[in-house]
Amino acid sequence: MFIDFSVFFVSRYISEVNQNKVRQRANFLCEYCHASEQWQYVPFTVDHVIPLSKGGANVLENLALACFHCNRRKSDKIKAFDEQSSSEIPLFNPRTESWQEHFIWSTDTLSIIGLTPLGRATVTALKLNRARIIDIRAADREIGRHPPANDPIQRHESQPSL
Repeated sequence: MFIDFSVFFVSRYISEVNQNKVRQRANFLCEYCHASEQWQYVPFTVDHVIPLSKGGANVLENLALACFHCNRRKSDKIKAFDEQSSSEIPLFNPRTESWQEHFIWSTDTLSIIGLTPLGRATVTALKLNRARIIDIRAADREIGRHPPANDPIQRHESQPSL
């Protein structure tokens, strides 16, 4: 009896053409922390927003550009806990959600603030404000490479509005 095990495995291969489409669509930014791939030593990875292991497909509509750290921290997660609402919340999905709806830069532009339960849960789960990235953002800000154009910035410390 022959068993074809290939039916149990989904190919993780993403063509170079599709990888380039994902990069261009993301404007070469990590779609989670908005770091720029242009200034990194290592190319960003193409992430499956809904992991293949959880039924996601290997199609452009399920792919996002992610820096190494966001990709590693996201892993196969699709949900995270938001302490403020005491709820398990879906993680940010760059294919169906707008970054500007859920996140804003702090007044000093070094920290990402989650505006919604989804935003807060994603900031926490992916550690979008870890010390190393804050230092990189500060250095990039000094030479005019941060924050990305068109990203919202908080106007006042107590006002997380656009």
